[in-house]
Amino acid sequence: MSSGEHFITVGDDKTIKTWKSLTPQFGEDEEPVNTVLSKTVLNGISHHRKKSIFATCGEVCQIWEESRNEPIRTIEWGVDSLHDIVFNPVETNIMASCASDRSIILYDMRENSPLRKVVMKLRTNKLSWNPMEPFIFTGANEDYNLYTFDTRNLKQPVNVHMDHVGAVTYVDYAPTGREFVSGSYDKTIRIFEAGKGHSREVYHTKRMQRLTCVHWSLDNKYIITGSDEMNIRIWKARASEKLGPLKPREKAALRYSEALKEKYASHPEIKRINRHRHVPKYIYNAQRELQTIKEKVKRKEANKRAHSKAGEVPYVPERKKHVIKEYK
Repeated sequence: MSSGEHFITVGDDKTIKTWKSLTPQFGEDEEPVNTVLSKTVLNGISHHRKKSIFATCGEVCQIWEESRNEPIRTIEWGVDSLHDIVFNPVETNIMASCASDRSIILYDMRENSPLRKVVMKLRTNKLSWNPMEPFIFTGANEDYNLYTFDTRNLKQPVNVHMDHVGAVTYVDYAPTGREFVSGSYDKTIRIFEAGKGHSREVYHTKRMQRLTCVHWSLDNKYIITGSDEMNIRIWKARASEKLGPLKPREKAALRYSEALKEKYASHPEIKRINRHRHVPKYIYNAQRELQTIKEKVKRKEANKRAHSKAGEVPYVPERKKHVIKEYK
């Protein structure tokens, strides 16, 4: 909730429950403040940034008011089910959801019907809006990639972010909007700069299993993850950053080292050190295998183009390959 005094949950039993944020007092039972029974199955929930309104997704998209036990609006676009819904943090009337038919659907809370829909080749698992650019969102896809879209033109993504070797399950933006973090079935966390196609950092541990959720803290210093082995981990957003207070001489030394890195960033050895990361053997082998497959596909397309009539086998850019159709 926007006040921070309560939080809302949805369950497989079609119920929406409101709970107190504070721990119960001595002798007080931990019971929900309010329970609402929905007519349809519920898979996800997102709360409005300012108003006492929240949206749920499942068989349909429903908009609820906290004080009412019936949805104030139901919006649908003929899909079997929706598994994620997110309110835009800036344009607070806009929502986006992921559907089981591999589509991403945009809604306006003030309208009775959805705005637009884009269908991908594989299913999108999770969406996250850029908190600084309200028209930009990024989707975590089953095809090991993340796709950043501009809502003003959904015919092709603005950027394709590669590096994962398993289905990407979760994505969340940093509060600055310059970076985002993703979690995947390949048991790694990757940090991407918003405008770049490859990750700047990869985190992994021996015991961590498939990632189920990833969040970037609002102070822009930490990343919190949850994984299949039922552990919550806290990571530093910048691995080399020192935590705690810094002395003036330490600050000056860090600024100087950053300036040196920036000055010599294009030097081959500096570039290699900056880019190199140790990854588990199975990740390294999977990356090599994926690279071989991509090169084989490119070579096959080039051969077809070279031995066909001009224009018969058109060149399709990487950004256009993964979008099937846009509906308005």
